[in-house]
Parts: sequence; C-alpha cells; structure tokens
Amino acid sequence: MGLGLIPLGLALGMLITQTGLPWWCASLFTAVVYAGSFEFMLVGLAAAAAPLATVALTALLVNVRHIFYALSFPLHRVNGRLAKGYSTFALTDEAYALATGAQARSWSGARMLWLQGLLHLYWVGGATAGALLGSLLPGSVAGLDFALTALFTVLALDAVGERRRDLSTPVLALLSALVARLLFPGELLLAAFALFTAALLMQRRARGGSTCHA
Repeated sequence: MGLGLIPLGLALGMLITQTGLPWWCASLFTAVVYAGSFEFMLVGLAAAAAPLATVALTALLVNVRHIFYALSFPLHRVNGRLAKGYSTFALTDEAYALATGAQARSWSGARMLWLQGLLHLYWVGGATAGALLGSLLPGSVAGLDFALTALFTVLALDAVGERRRDLSTPVLALLSALVARLLFPGELLLAAFALFTAALLMQRRARGGSTCHA
C-alpha cells in the first residue's frame, strides 16, 4: 500500500507545481493536511485564492466519511494521548482498509502507529519528489487529478472480492451514489454517504439486527 502511495504522491506533487504553486507546498499539504482526495481539490482552491470559508466547507464535505470510519477503527489499541492524537490525524482510507481487515485483528497499537507513520512518510516523500520533478518538466501532464480515484476504485473492488457472499452492500453503495448524483449533484459526497448510511440501517433492521458489512 505504501508503494502504491508513491505514484499518487508523485501525481499530486506534479499537479501542484504545474498549477503554479511553489514546490514546498507539496510537502506542506501532505504533512499538515494529509487528506489525499481533499489535497487534490486544495490545489485548485489555493491556486484560485478561494476564501477560507469555502476551503473549510469543502474539507468538511470531502472528509465527512471519517466520521463513519471512526465507528469501527480500532483506536482503543493505541496507548497514550499523543499516540491516539496522531492515529486519529493519520486515519486515511488506506490505513482504515488495512487496520480493519481480518488480518489486522491481532495487530498491536504500536504496529498500527508504524503502519500509519510509514504511509504518511510515503505520501510526503512521493509528493515532494513529484513537485521537484514537475518543476523540471516543460509541459503539463493530463489526468494527474484522477490518480487517487483510481486507487479508491481498486480498494472497492478488493473489498467486494473479499465479501462475494454479500453483494447487497456494494449494490446499495452504487445506488446511493447514483441517486445522489441525480438529485444532489452539488453535494454528491455528503448526500451519497447519508443515503448509504440510511440504507445500511434499514438493511440491518430487515435482517433482524444482524451485523451489517459497512
């Protein structure tokens, strides 16, 4: 997973410099913001000098999914306020996918922190290298902002492959996204998550309170 973040970081770094921002913005964004999908959007917002209120609202809508992540992320294994604080800050899609899988049920808090720290390091290093490389290229490279979407697609396909017996959950997710796209195109992510959560709750109730696979 860490090696997979390197080309994504390279894409983000190159996008930052080709947008006209200085190379060190790549290191700053990835180290302090550390929210991959939002960072790709932040590049355009920063280049357009968007108001802070717009940036804050965009960050909320894009990262609201972490509220749902926190419900099942094993933060209780991490000891110490500082360690818990960093683990909360470094809760990314990739870290969640790895730390909540069946193979991670026996992992210690220290191993989870190492996992999150290394993923963070891969992300910062890849973006910094990409920014330095992008500043040397004479032209622009199309499609760099799609790199993270491609990774999410792969993660989703892997999740579906692990749960072939329960195809209802991915179908509900797809339908929620389509309905949100049709009815709430301006608030697609937030609407899709709200619809998906409601659908999962109804699914769980229909199954008599059995555990749903979110």
